[in-house]
Amino acid sequence: MAAPASDLESTVTEDAPEAYRELMGQYERIANLESGSGVLYWDQQVMMPTGGTAARGKQLAALSATTHEKLTSDAMADALDAAEAADLDDERAANVREVRRRHERNRSVPESLVEELTEHRSHSQQVWKEAKAADDFAQFAPALETLRDLQVERAEAIASDRPAYEVMYEDGEPYLPLERLEEIFEELKAGLVPLIEEIEASDADLASPFVAAGPYDDETQRGLSEAVLDLLNYPEDRGRLDVSAHPFTSGNQFDARITTRFKPEDPMDAFTATVHEFGHASYELGLPDGRFGEPLGASLSSGVHESQSRFWENHVARTEPFWEGFVDEANDHLGTDATAREAYEAVNQIYPDNLIRVEADELTYHLHIILRCEIDRAIVEGDVSIEEVPRVWNEKMDDYLGVVPGTDAEGCLQDIHWSSRFAAFQGYTIGSVLAAQLDHAMREDLGDVDALIREGDLGPLWEWMTEHVHRHGRRYPTDELVEEATGEPLTAEYFLDYVEEKFGELYGL
Repeated sequence: MAAPASDLESTVTEDAPEAYRELMGQYERIANLESGSGVLYWDQQVMMPTGGTAARGKQLAALSATTHEKLTSDAMADALDAAEAADLDDERAANVREVRRRHERNRSVPESLVEELTEHRSHSQQVWKEAKAADDFAQFAPALETLRDLQVERAEAIASDRPAYEVMYEDGEPYLPLERLEEIFEELKAGLVPLIEEIEASDADLASPFVAAGPYDDETQRGLSEAVLDLLNYPEDRGRLDVSAHPFTSGNQFDARITTRFKPEDPMDAFTATVHEFGHASYELGLPDGRFGEPLGASLSSGVHESQSRFWENHVARTEPFWEGFVDEANDHLGTDATAREAYEAVNQIYPDNLIRVEADELTYHLHIILRCEIDRAIVEGDVSIEEVPRVWNEKMDDYLGVVPGTDAEGCLQDIHWSSRFAAFQGYTIGSVLAAQLDHAMREDLGDVDALIREGDLGPLWEWMTEHVHRHGRRYPTDELVEEATGEPLTAEYFLDYVEEKFGELYGL
């Protein structure tokens, strides 16, 4: 790893034009405020007592208002104009482009709205936790309605002449058009639905060695999570593992923290969640240290971020070569005697009747995502009222997956996302599609990737991702980054080929 944060030196060097240095000095303060807000968010989800919600909301709101004020100020506008008139190389020009995009996007949003929205998000997350625990959507509905109204108001302030949902979508995916996402969704539905139907009709009986041997206490499962993080080279001096209601990652290239959660009856749930979140952390940790505080030192989009977590979860930890190298370690922690093949089957079983997205298998997962995106958009556009959400959710679960939740906690309250924003689910599917494309390109470059995985020599995989994805930060828009990394535009072809081959072999299709 690079030098500790106390030794951090910016790459905004003295030879840069003065106007550029002034701009990046202003932006660095904004980035540091946002980074501090991220630590407060992590604390709220992991460490903060529940009684701290009201104060935390005020703290986060003050930071977001200050950030907004600096980002949209006349001083920032003047600094941008001056920097754009300077003679800049490609990297510096990319930094200016990204600051300009954020400035233009936010300058019409009232500071009071930013503060109100941030405070309400903090409040909503606590309300969501309590509503989920009580299995009572009605308890959460008023907070969700207020969040929807505030986010629509913000979207209209940004671009009153465009659909609010499209504007919200661009918060997470600024460079992948919504139309392209819709095309990918249609391609996936056309390929996945018949494949799932074939699997349901097959008589294959995959092994379940870990579920049968349970239950497992938290300490046992934490030991397994720590063991796989050691194998993945997750650095103790720049990360930590904790537990939260919903697994997530928070941080930057110096401090990328992950969380997981434990189910007594299924240790693979925590195991895959831990690897998934490590993938997110690997992206943050792979960003260039010297670019901290610049757009080039920040991740690009939710879809690119998700490609990293889906790569490590699905293309590494759910492969047979991985279990050929790791099964003995898992057996030691869990007190089981699974074979590598049994472990491989266990983490790849298809469960069309599963109700929970984060527990969904690699195929039906995307039907969960499409379902959410459709409801998400309908709420924002007023086609579905807040009160109708549980009914519409259950109807779509029945349509897409043939199963109906018996409770709100297992249904529309299961995800934390609606407590903070809308148009947040697309990145998961974009990430899976991109992960398969990156995996294909990596195998073309590195050769026998399966041998590296089998031997636990995972450093070259992380290094490849850092070289082709992480180190660029926000230098390229999404389409250019994908071409830079893989040599071709984003396509669902590699994902569909991958799942057809993998699950065809597993289920004897």
